[in-house]
Amino acid sequence: MNLQTIQLTGQTDTHLQRDNAGTGLQPACWQAFYQLQAAAAEAGYDLQVASGFRSFDRQLKIWNDKASGVRPVSDDDGAVLAREVFSELEWMHAILRFSALPGGSRHHWGTDLDVFDAAAVPPDYRLQLSPAEVADDGPFGPMHRWIDQRLQKSDCFGFSRPYAVDHGGVACERWHLSYLPLAQGCEAQLTESLLREVLDAAELQLGALVAQNLPEIYRRYLQTGGR
Repeated sequence: MNLQTIQLTGQTDTHLQRDNAGTGLQPACWQAFYQLQAAAAEAGYDLQVASGFRSFDRQLKIWNDKASGVRPVSDDDGAVLAREVFSELEWMHAILRFSALPGGSRHHWGTDLDVFDAAAVPPDYRLQLSPAEVADDGPFGPMHRWIDQRLQKSDCFGFSRPYAVDHGGVACERWHLSYLPLAQGCEAQLTESLLREVLDAAELQLGALVAQNLPEIYRRYLQTGGR
């Protein structure tokens, strides 16, 4: 694989810049984030990054743990699903609502991040990144309404919400922001054939099922934004 491919699929982080907490993003994404963070502070919010770059291996572990039932899988309301009542195909689609295939996550690119308002919760708060937290009446609702207002004015320093609308694949994730000046190029380069290539080399739970359904997965979950 060439350097561009391994960067696109989360198999290296050499093109990223890390902050003191170890969070990795591309330098231009960091610059835009600091601008948005400063604007948020003026509005009374403490905008922080919950998750930035995620490696292929980390995404593979998340996927495999969910596929095997070691890690919980939730529905759109945040309720934990019971593995035994789902077929393998149904379980695969349940995972894909909130977790991308390894190699297909926007978090591989260093352009996408999950955010929260640290001023809205105590220091020992256990962050969930759940629909309830980012709902209008949730602890992070006010900050996200502020972000929505910035987005409506095209005044968000290049950031957008790739999961603002549920198209029947990826669930809405209000906490997820994407730096479009870089992310659009990455999305265009992530082809179905490239994804199949990296998955064929991985020890993927439900791998045969994923391979069989990859054209639909790519269309339904990645062409409208993979995580």
